Amino acid sequence: MSELLDRAREARANAYAPYSEYAVGAALRTADGTVYTGCNIENANYSNSLHAEEVALGSAVRDGHREFERLAVSSAAEDGVTPCGMCRQSLAEFCEESFAVVCEGSDGSVEYELGELLPEAISREMVVDE
Repeated sequence: MSELLDRAREARANAYAPYSEYAVGAALRTADGTVYTGCNIENANYSNSLHAEEVALGSAVRDGHREFERLAVSSAAEDGVTPCGMCRQSLAEFCEESFAVVCEGSDGSVEYELGELLPEAISREMVVDE
């Protein structure tokens, strides 16, 4: 787990956050062990900003990955930041409720399951008529 948090911290160093000054990094491990990282990228209009988790997830999906093992998130404030609702829903598209989300706080890390963070997520089964 510490390796994944280290990768999230490294990614955080590349964050572009001139407006909020709240740098975030994420590291996402795929089922085959590949790690994708992302950082937040802000935009002056805010709605076009990208979150670290979605940058990592988008890069992994772009490369053909659809199964994920674990995510680590780190903010410069070391305040235990968890993925926002939008990022949680994006993760739920590909991950089971038991998917591990590790968040770094000043007193160490806390691990959650995605289902704890996003109960009753909108699922593929809800919107696809098979």
